[in-house]
Amino acid sequence: MKNIAVIGTGYVGLTTGTCFADMGNQVTCLDIDEEKILRLRQGIMPIHEPGLQEVVIRNLGAGRLHFTTSYREALQDAEFVFIAVGTPDNGRGGADLSQVRAAAQSIASHLDHPIVVVNKSTVPIGTGDLVTSIINEHRRSDIPFAVVSNPEFLREGSAMQDCMNPDRVVLGATDRDAADKVAALYLPLRSRIIITDLRTAEMIKYASNAFLATKISFINEIAGICARLGADVTQVAQGMGYDARIGPAFLDAGLGFGGSCFPKDVKALMSMAADAELHPQLLDAVMEINASRRRWVVETLKQRLGALAGRQISLLGLAFKPDTDDVREAPALEIIELLRAEGATVVAYDPAAMTTAAAVTTQDVRFAPDAYEAVTGSDAVVLVTQWNEFKNLDLTRVRSLLRRPLLIDGRNLYAPEQLADLGFEYVGVARGVPATEGQIEPQVILD
Repeated sequence: MKNIAVIGTGYVGLTTGTCFADMGNQVTCLDIDEEKILRLRQGIMPIHEPGLQEVVIRNLGAGRLHFTTSYREALQDAEFVFIAVGTPDNGRGGADLSQVRAAAQSIASHLDHPIVVVNKSTVPIGTGDLVTSIINEHRRSDIPFAVVSNPEFLREGSAMQDCMNPDRVVLGATDRDAADKVAALYLPLRSRIIITDLRTAEMIKYASNAFLATKISFINEIAGICARLGADVTQVAQGMGYDARIGPAFLDAGLGFGGSCFPKDVKALMSMAADAELHPQLLDAVMEINASRRRWVVETLKQRLGALAGRQISLLGLAFKPDTDDVREAPALEIIELLRAEGATVVAYDPAAMTTAAAVTTQDVRFAPDAYEAVTGSDAVVLVTQWNEFKNLDLTRVRSLLRRPLLIDGRNLYAPEQLADLGFEYVGVARGVPATEGQIEPQVILD
């Protein structure tokens, strides 16, 4: 059992601290938001993350998980302190490190025994050196410490699963003994552990996210070509995915990526490249293709409906992906802005993200209590987020409630033939030529 402090109780910090506590460690999570800490002590979650609340409550009851606003309390017996604070876009494409700087300075001010500082936040290359210099500058004595980079690879909506079953654990350090100590924390998970230098570890995180974002933009580029030439992108992706060199993950054509990681991390990597006097051409294209997917929705609606002024458009889904209430960089928010600019009325529904969306959207949007109310009287419905709830909608009822049965399936959630049989005017993402023009039923024949 180890004593661990975690600074920050967002997705990364709260999930990381909870998982370490569930592995039998004593964990204290710190946040400067007093209201959030009071609610966490009662087992009330600040985020929608499947499975998280149950594990938090279990470890609160077992006395292994604690929440505080005091650095002195958090660091009192800590052998490790994980920095898991936000690094938002600084408005110029780079990462805002103000929270990281503040955390490092506070650690230094309360440092009274040897400790290993672990950078868990997604941070630009060289931040490990920055944290080291800040602690050296502000510590009150020569008490030894070490800084280790340990980037997170958690997916919102499956963060608990990812935390307890990681594909790999990446550690970067200049002090091998410190890296080995952090590695020992992860040994019970029986995962691959990669130990390298600080800057390489930091780059692994950015390179990983940029590559996954590139796969998404690549298949969306292919989707545009498929749509023009009459091929079905879902079958193209399936055929590609069986190649072990490619794999099926992140080849779902649709409305592009969003969330707190991919857009921010790709832009931050572009900013770092520009600062190094490099021109990241591929990353530029990744972001432009992603933005074009939002425009595709509005262009498709205009092609089908004509001018959108005075039209009512329904959006099903606001979160950037299912199983989260996170709307940061969500396609839905940009689509709402584009639709409102065209003069359309927007009605939206999401199983979890309406409160978070309402708090950040600057547009006039009506939020409906359920999917059926959202589509009532609308000229079109756009499926934006592939929640399981939407897979099981009574589509006959949806058809009857729409003013015009136009459905834009932005995630290829539905079978085109089924929607056509129900009387919908269905538009998917590059679903190929209609069956009446020679499309055969796809199949995979196994030996």
